Amino acid sequence: MKIETEEHNIPKYPFEADMNSGNPMFRIHRIDHKTNYKKTEFLVPHRKDYYFFAFVKQGNSRHWIDMKPYTLQPNTFYFTTPHQVHLKEETKPFTGVGFSFNSDFPELEGEAFKVLPIIQNPYNGHELKLNPDDLTFVEDILDKTLIEYHNKEADWQNNMISAYMRVLMIYLSRLYNEQFTMKEAGPNRDVLKRFTNHIEESFAQYHEVNDYAKLMNLSPGHLSELVKEQSGKPAITHIHERISLEAKRLLFHTEQSAKEIAFSLGFEDASYFNRFFKRINGQTPLQYRQQIREMYH
Repeated sequence: MKIETEEHNIPKYPFEADMNSGNPMFRIHRIDHKTNYKKTEFLVPHRKDYYFFAFVKQGNSRHWIDMKPYTLQPNTFYFTTPHQVHLKEETKPFTGVGFSFNSDFPELEGEAFKVLPIIQNPYNGHELKLNPDDLTFVEDILDKTLIEYHNKEADWQNNMISAYMRVLMIYLSRLYNEQFTMKEAGPNRDVLKRFTNHIEESFAQYHEVNDYAKLMNLSPGHLSELVKEQSGKPAITHIHERISLEAKRLLFHTEQSAKEIAFSLGFEDASYFNRFFKRINGQTPLQYRQQIREMYH
């Protein structure tokens, strides 16, 4: 597998097309008690440069997403977005269905698809519980998609796969909203999404609300008001939480010094970064690194 070097020294795994289907954007496969992970892939933090989804029918292996450990649960749906950091701690055989698509797939599906919560993942989530009705629905859609995916003679195959994925992503987005208690946005509901998208692109460069207000052609006060209304949190909190999350990823997954991390995240003064991190997290970067790694081991 080719690995691209990710900024901040965490490897990034690119999307690889299914050799059998040749589809350059989407792949799906049934998992049946067999895993073929390479030993070199274990305990190696990485990001996937694509959207990854897995319906787990049975299984109990353990892995980490963004410093949080997860043990696979039966009848549960798992998902990750391209910016999250993965780490396999152990992998046991499990049954289910896995599928993924690259970043071009949502673009081609259109704006309504791109803004779905399961795609945007504003809460940095990873796991959705399925009740019996959810289970029936999800398994049915996945079975239909698998049949279509392997039916090379079918007319309009990509259109059918796209339609199934659209239905499934909408359904999972409803579950996402229910399970992550997302608040209904107000009349300017796109402002929060635009704001968080700008943060994702520029958090290492811009640290102030004023910077993002300029990008969005809004006054800082109006932006802060809309963000607070739609998310329940001040705009500056969103910025600080994203910077803090990236700092935690680097402290956990790399050997960079706190000073190196500070500079990579746009802090000119390492001591200010230390104070910033402690104010947000209640401990210094080095204290956090020691605690999280002790917890992991």
